[in-house]
Amino acid sequence: MTRVSVEDFLTLGFPRGAWLVDGEVVVNDPTLHHQEVCRRLLLALSAWSDLAGGLAGYGGNWVVAPDTVLKPDVWWVGPDHPLDLDAARVDGPPDLAVEVRSPGTWAIDVGRKRQIYEASGLPELWLVDPPARSVLVFRRSSPGETTFDVLDERQTHEELSSPLLPGLVVDVASLFPSR
Repeated sequence: MTRVSVEDFLTLGFPRGAWLVDGEVVVNDPTLHHQEVCRRLLLALSAWSDLAGGLAGYGGNWVVAPDTVLKPDVWWVGPDHPLDLDAARVDGPPDLAVEVRSPGTWAIDVGRKRQIYEASGLPELWLVDPPARSVLVFRRSSPGETTFDVLDERQTHEELSSPLLPGLVVDVASLFPSR
């Protein structure tokens, strides 16, 4: 298998949903259910950000390692994390990354991608699991912590909140559309 550099990945015109992990291109075509969960999370984070500060979004080209470009399903950066909104890439992670389970990529999300996010210094990662109707939260207990040393799982009868996002409260059940 041919490894791809970050520069080639960003210039060779890979499909919109592709991302790069350890030099390997991963292409995922999420379901409509997946996209609806992303939309609900983005709306909650955006509404909160409008009041509290920062910026919420989706996708992008987050270069988080020399051979890795991730495109979080949803992300947030605080007001002290400046972004050039016209740039084709961002070097380093956002402050919060959210990955929503896709059948073909969940093993990568909970495994290698989580490890990469952790090594990149990402303060907090949410792994949303629609089939389990839960959210796994990985965070650092303090800014100087080198690993995700706090793990929390939120179920549908619980609320999702974070010290990183004071005042944000999301009803976990509201993230998952009824079928």
